[in-house]
Amino acid sequence: MSPAPRVPHPLTFAVLGTLVFLNVYAPQSLLPLLAREFRAGAAEVGGVVGAGLLAMSLASPLVGVLADAVGRRRTVLAAFAGLMLPAALAALAPSLPLLSAARFAQGLLIPGVMVALNAYIAEEVPPESRVRALTSYVTGTVLGGFLGRFLSGLVAGWGNWHAAFWLLAAASLAGFLLARAGLPRERAFHAHRDPRAVLSGLAAHLRNPALLATCAVGFLILFTLVGTFNTLTLRLAGAPYGLSTGQTGAIFAVYLLGVVITPVAGPFLAARGPRTGLLTAVALSVTGLVVTLAAPLPLVIGGVAAGACGVFLAQSAALAAVQRSVRTARSLATGLYHLAYYGGGAAASVVAGHAFELGGWRAVVPLVLASMGLAALVGTLGWRRPGVTLRP
Repeated sequence: MSPAPRVPHPLTFAVLGTLVFLNVYAPQSLLPLLAREFRAGAAEVGGVVGAGLLAMSLASPLVGVLADAVGRRRTVLAAFAGLMLPAALAALAPSLPLLSAARFAQGLLIPGVMVALNAYIAEEVPPESRVRALTSYVTGTVLGGFLGRFLSGLVAGWGNWHAAFWLLAAASLAGFLLARAGLPRERAFHAHRDPRAVLSGLAAHLRNPALLATCAVGFLILFTLVGTFNTLTLRLAGAPYGLSTGQTGAIFAVYLLGVVITPVAGPFLAARGPRTGLLTAVALSVTGLVVTLAAPLPLVIGGVAAGACGVFLAQSAALAAVQRSVRTARSLATGLYHLAYYGGGAAASVVAGHAFELGGWRAVVPLVLASMGLAALVGTLGWRRPGVTLRP
């Protein structure tokens, strides 16, 4: 009688999610420092964040195909090992273009952990433990999104911005060691290397109007989040606030609200459906973003917190819509969604930066309000087309 397979502890998935997501938004709290050192404008310096997001966008659909061919665990290990090099190159970068190039390389590797680890959980974790494992992973990614911003600002405040990227290199090493020790070899994995099946699934998805609408919603959601947070650091570093990198990094604690919103969103979306969830999210975000036009710092923080909560709820609604709009090639559908989602973040890094250069925060807010409003319109129309039902 063969021994029962070893199942990773949920904490393993939480920590791996944290370690990989440290890389995604870490430069956001460094933008004021980078702008001063390289004498760059908001759009140019925002490209440091945008380069990573653009690469994540391009790599996401391809990584699922790779993980299907070579294995989930192997893909996770290779991605964590690879992430150490561009982090070190970013720490040593003498110019903004080279720093952005290193960030692009990081972005190509990050989806290797995200996509393959989700597939590993779906295949290797028993059904009775799967929800807990997925929830732990999602919680870890939210924590990583906050800690990347917070710790990079804190470390840069103690030393300089280069040290923040050495921290990311160390985190990737820790992720590699943990994945190697904590993820048993796959038992349920079967390699899929038929390109015709991939092309067939892709063709079906590109003819699916509900999925295409969901991808557009995803683009607009991250456009709002990145456009807000990229320029928020520049606003708070200037007059009348004059906050340090450590202080602006601490304000990103509002990102931790995702730990609360994500579990609450599940039952709400199951009962009311993605369309109602999206409209509720947009109303919350719009209210919060309007409040940020006030000058007092507590109101700015409160408004950003409300706006972020709306974005987290909208993201949960969109992910639910992805799964409800497809019946086959689900990994590829998720990859296409991430292509659009992170593409929105990359676009916002530049577009919101130019808006900030032209008119400051009062030019950014109408831009991100329009983005959320357009997301509501696309979701309302795209998720209620004839023959398409996204409600339970």
